[in-house]
Amino acid sequence: MINQKIQPYHLQKPAYVYLRQSTMGQVRLHQESTERQYALREKAIQLGWAPDNIRVLDGDLGLSGAQATHREDFKTVVADVSMNKVGAVFALEASRLSRSNADWHRLLELCSLTDTLILDEDGCYNPAEFNDQLLLGLKGTMSQAELHFIRARLQGGKLNKARKGELRFPLPVGYCCNDQKQTVLDPNQQVQGAIRLLFEKFRETGSAYAVVHYFGQQNIVFPKRAYGEAWAGKLLWGRLSHSRVLSVLKNPSYTGAYVYGRYRSQKQLSEDGTLQQSLKVQSLDDWQVLIKDHYDAYISWEDYLKNQTILESNCTHGDQRLCTGPAREGSALLQGLLICRECGRKITVRYLGDNGRRPFYQCSWKKREGLCAHECLSIRADAIEPAIIARVFEVVTPEQVDIALKTLDELQARHQRIEKQWQMRLAQAEYESQLAQRRYEEVDPANRLVAATLEKQWNETLINLEQVHHQIAEIKKDNALQLAVESKDRLMKLCSDFPTVWHAASTQPKNKKRILRHLIKDITVEKREKKILLHVRWQGNQTETIITDAPVKSYDKWRFSKETIDQVRTLSLQYDDKEIANHFNQQGIKTNKANPFTVGSIKWIRYKHKIPAPDLRRPGDLTVNDVMEKFTVSRHVVYYWIDRNIVDARKPKPGRPFLLSINASKEKELIEWVNNSKRIKGHSHP
Repeated sequence: MINQKIQPYHLQKPAYVYLRQSTMGQVRLHQESTERQYALREKAIQLGWAPDNIRVLDGDLGLSGAQATHREDFKTVVADVSMNKVGAVFALEASRLSRSNADWHRLLELCSLTDTLILDEDGCYNPAEFNDQLLLGLKGTMSQAELHFIRARLQGGKLNKARKGELRFPLPVGYCCNDQKQTVLDPNQQVQGAIRLLFEKFRETGSAYAVVHYFGQQNIVFPKRAYGEAWAGKLLWGRLSHSRVLSVLKNPSYTGAYVYGRYRSQKQLSEDGTLQQSLKVQSLDDWQVLIKDHYDAYISWEDYLKNQTILESNCTHGDQRLCTGPAREGSALLQGLLICRECGRKITVRYLGDNGRRPFYQCSWKKREGLCAHECLSIRADAIEPAIIARVFEVVTPEQVDIALKTLDELQARHQRIEKQWQMRLAQAEYESQLAQRRYEEVDPANRLVAATLEKQWNETLINLEQVHHQIAEIKKDNALQLAVESKDRLMKLCSDFPTVWHAASTQPKNKKRILRHLIKDITVEKREKKILLHVRWQGNQTETIITDAPVKSYDKWRFSKETIDQVRTLSLQYDDKEIANHFNQQGIKTNKANPFTVGSIKWIRYKHKIPAPDLRRPGDLTVNDVMEKFTVSRHVVYYWIDRNIVDARKPKPGRPFLLSINASKEKELIEWVNNSKRIKGHSHP
């Protein structure tokens, strides 16, 4: 039957023998399957193909058949079949060629178009024939279904074992397995001390970067466990990185909980059309297995949840309504605590003016989203911070001394743990030095090649031991590690005068922010006309409202007060500008800019508020304009009469206009003057 389907033109084309096994472990351990696949070459020779016309494709050994993305030899088979270069394709079974229906049926279609045969252990098939194509299609479907069943059995077994807490996977640093295959704390005290110090420092600072900075500043190394090959299980020490801090803080294993299903495989198509697989972090509610208190813990489950909340609030690219952020170095003391009353978002900090050293609290979410044309609010930091700080001074009373003493005890304990870390590091260095010495002393002196190497290793351990001694000596010089008992008395005095501690030059803004965060949960800011309402929510969930004055605008700040304007209006009835300015200066009254009054400032007040100059006219006095209108003459004529004393004129004060006095006889005389004058033309009086 097989020979009937194999035609001479099939034998003239090459025969492809395709080999595949899913993993390299199967290639190493299941060699019988590999030998059976290589034996297909002999079968092709028996069926009539020349030995030099048979091509063995074994480049896909160790690769899964679930997809063809990374199987280059399978791509070669498909390409050559499509170009009608292949007479037959040999495979042990359909699952060897593919476990994907899409890849399998594509190959069948190409084989049917090019009249290419497919041979396996059961027989020879021609995909161009309906019955053979139907049978091969069923085999491909069963192959894919078999892959599903295998995966389901394996995953079901893993999940069942995980639900009992017995599924083993690499443990995080700080844990190891004992002889009874139980998970226990690492017996190395230096490892435990480093991990506990990391959690304590994060609880104090609330920032992963601050933990990294502290470990680097104190020159404390952090452990990690190597896995795989010759380094399997070896403990390595090195610099603590930010990613390591996050991995420790986000790992629930440190609470003593057994967790399975924190990550889930996710498939997606890339831009080039290939199928890619990635791991996606699952939320706590989606974890498949969670067994609390399964083994000893470094922190409690409640502390773990609190750490996740802090990390989420520190994430600046997340939801701004939840983003508080750690205490930073800027001078804005309420950074991360303020909430906008208008939109409910966190108020951000901007440093403007004075070369970027003046903090402002701004909320521009509505403007940024196009909901309004202006910002929700913009307030100077010094407009609201004093009111909050004054209230904090009232809250932190001398009764808080006991809390401060407990804090001092905690600091001393922490510094002792740091010193213990260094002592354990010293003990490890001494052990390594003694071990290297014993190895050197036990070697045969005649074997100089080995002795030279061991001597070099001994010298390196001695150098390392000397460096550790030097670093410990330097740290002991640091006053931060030398908290004496008598400092408690000084701390009690400082706590009884908390404002002194607050305003001390050594108290950095970051420390002030941490104090405020221990007391205050958040502050909702509401702006009403000339008042600012600060709705404070304390850490105990008690609430209160603090009302403070809104900052005065600059033009209002330098504007003359209503009292000054009223005084100028009153004095202007009797005195001129110079006299009014002298009066203010004699009384010690200054402008809002603390400058003395001048004639110009009085004139500006009168001009701005329409205050007339004092009226110094006597009964019957006329101004120059009045005379011009009365006698219908020009201004030159009036001043001509004044210069030649034809009329009585006086100036009440220097710089003031003339006032003229004209009686009835003088008026009659001037009318006749005007009527009889030849120079004053066009003017006549009845």
